[in-house]
Order: sequence, then structure tokens, then C-alpha cells
Amino acid sequence: MMRLLDFLFPPRSDEALLRSVSTDDFLAKVAPRLVPETRPGTVTLLSFGDPLVRAAIHEAKYHGSIHAFELLAAALADYLRDADDVGRRTSHIVPVPLGSARRKERGFNQVEEIAKRAAKLLGGALPDTALLERTRETASQVSLPRTLRLENMKGAFACPSKLEERSRAATYIVIDDVITTGATLQAAIDALAEAGVEHIIPLALAH
Repeated sequence: MMRLLDFLFPPRSDEALLRSVSTDDFLAKVAPRLVPETRPGTVTLLSFGDPLVRAAIHEAKYHGSIHAFELLAAALADYLRDADDVGRRTSHIVPVPLGSARRKERGFNQVEEIAKRAAKLLGGALPDTALLERTRETASQVSLPRTLRLENMKGAFACPSKLEERSRAATYIVIDDVITTGATLQAAIDALAEAGVEHIIPLALAH
């Protein structure tokens, strides 16, 4: 039956690549490391150069694949479960927000969907999707050189609500799917810092 369906409705190459990948297979690829593209440095979990990781990111980002969401959420939960910095404080997971036009076009924010599933796996609070807001639409970062990416994202985020002193002392884990130059995550970090947040952990699913 599957072969007949594939003949009638050929799967995307990334979709076909991920089809037989189990959670355990994917978790074996998790190798956290710190990269210096942002200040503070960003924790990355997976290598974007790995075909399966790249397929999962693409399927989540452009096609809303539930399987891709679940694989990436498992990787995120696996890291957060054992992260010392996270366990020592009250922690808030903050997905990088999309602009309203891009969210309307896709129908979802892939980072938010992944973060929600990771929080469910951990039995913790849902991600804080109201803390950061996109202040303006930005051009796609994909084809821009580093200097223009930094300029493109400067001031792109803000914290619409004032944080109480107790909240500012919590840990805020700001999450994006892929880090390249770090421009998007740095803009999010800067917005949190301007709101008075004292402890920020930038995290990217892949690098």
C-alpha cells in the first residue's frame, strides 16, 4: 500500500528520508556545543550538515511535519532535562517569534511548535510566547551576507510587558531553529536584556 501511495503521491525527498527515523536514531545525533556567534554564546544541539537533521529542520519549517516536530522536540527535551544551568533556576522557554505576515503564510511558528512539544515531554510549563514580539517584518535572512543580516535584524524584537524583579532573575532560554551568523538570536537576546533579564541562554536546534 505504501509503495502504491508513493507512486501516486511521491513524497518530498526530505519527507522520504525522515520516514524511517526513530526518536532514538535522532537522539543519537545530539551533540551540544557552544558557538560564539552571539553574546552570550549559543548552545547548539545538532549539526545542520547532517542530512537527517537538515531534513527535519526543512520539514518542520516549510511543511509543518508532525514527525519532524516530534524528533526535534525530543532533541530539545533531552538537552533541557540534563542542563545544569536550567535546573538551578526558574526557567522560561522563549521561542523566537515570527512576523505576522510570515506566520499567516505558514500557519504556524515551527520553533513554537517544537518548544511546546518539548515542554510536554518534560512535564513543565508551556513556552512563553508573549514575552517577545516582532516589532517589524524583516527580509528573509537566507540570501543576505553577515553584515546585512545584522542590520536586517537590529531592533526586530521587543518585550511588550514590563518584567517584575523576580521574573528578571529567572533563566530565559531563547530558542531558534538554525543559527548561521547569529543575527536573529542576538536581536532577541538584546530585546530581553533591554527588558532587564539577567540570565539568558540562547539555544539553536542546529548549526
